[in-house]
Amino acid sequence: MDRRRRIPRPAPVGTAAELDRGLQPERTTLAWSRTALACVVVSAVFLRWLEFYGLWLLLMPLLTLVAALTIAGTQHRRTRVGVHAIRHAEFDVDPLPMVLLLALAMVLGAAGLVFVVLA
Repeated sequence: MDRRRRIPRPAPVGTAAELDRGLQPERTTLAWSRTALACVVVSAVFLRWLEFYGLWLLLMPLLTLVAALTIAGTQHRRTRVGVHAIRHAEFDVDPLPMVLLLALAMVLGAAGLVFVVLA
């Protein structure tokens, strides 16, 4: 009979910081938070141009605010999926958020160029 004492398994963790002491998931979450904040700042810049370009310019701050709200709204799910993937060592990368962010950056850059040329 084995008389060694059994070490209890740790309780399941709920946050990325509890799972990974290297804090990789937390850094990713902070990066997405900064991206959402940048979208809000860009929408404020577009609102500043509203007087010069007219009401149709409201589409640009609306687009960036929707992007910021989408990032903020899906952040918890992305973190939870990342924690689960790290725990089970089976991580599938979903490129859609990065592709959509790239498309947003390209649209905003093109719109900025158009606005500068029209001025």
